[in-house]
Amino acid sequence: MTQTDLKPSIDTIVSRARAEKAPGDIIAALPYASLLGMTATYEADTDKLLLCLPGSKSNIGNPTLPALHGGAIGGFMEISAGIHLLMTMDTLEVPRVVDFSIDFVRAGRLEDTWASCDVVRQGRKLVNVAIQAWQQDRESPIATARAHFLID
Repeated sequence: MTQTDLKPSIDTIVSRARAEKAPGDIIAALPYASLLGMTATYEADTDKLLLCLPGSKSNIGNPTLPALHGGAIGGFMEISAGIHLLMTMDTLEVPRVVDFSIDFVRAGRLEDTWASCDVVRQGRKLVNVAIQAWQQDRESPIATARAHFLID
């Protein structure tokens, strides 16, 4: 028996994460999310899923400011949308990105960055998600993005 035989499948992980309201299980199963050190929590008053990219020197793109690398912010936002869909939609497969468009509003400082996602439109196979990332103040985003995902 190999080590991969012991590893639970993604559909098992997603089913358990939904049942236990534990998005961290999905994060642990996604290598890039784990590499970024992402975490997740729920807002107390709205019960909305919030994802966090911790301030880490490994995510710096401009060391003179220091500012987060745009790729780290974009990757964080894209993965956040995928995790949001896995936690809220009726799919057990990791959604496939069809299109991703990001607008960088201001530089991301070396501190925790938060993201929230909203499904804008859902078709039979295609889902449009709006993602917003901020640091200290939700009303002052550092980036906004739109993503289309193919779901099964």
